[in-house]
Amino acid sequence: MRLSEFRTAIAEEFGDAYGQVVTRDLVLVDLGDHTAEHALRSGIPPREVWLAVCRAADVPPQRRHGAGLPAQPGS
Repeated sequence: MRLSEFRTAIAEEFGDAYGQVVTRDLVLVDLGDHTAEHALRSGIPPREVWLAVCRAADVPPQRRHGAGLPAQPGS
């Protein structure tokens, strides 16, 4: 997943405005209590950050493949 795909997935799942709030303010325990924004700046791959956001925000597994990406096997 590229950063642009991450941004698209966030916007499609949460909407543009709330997606920005999620990325900026949601603390991701799975990523050492960092926000998605901080994790991305720290070099954590966008796919890993996306999945951490999904877990933290209870995104259903069938939507965790991300926007514009094929569903992962078993999801």
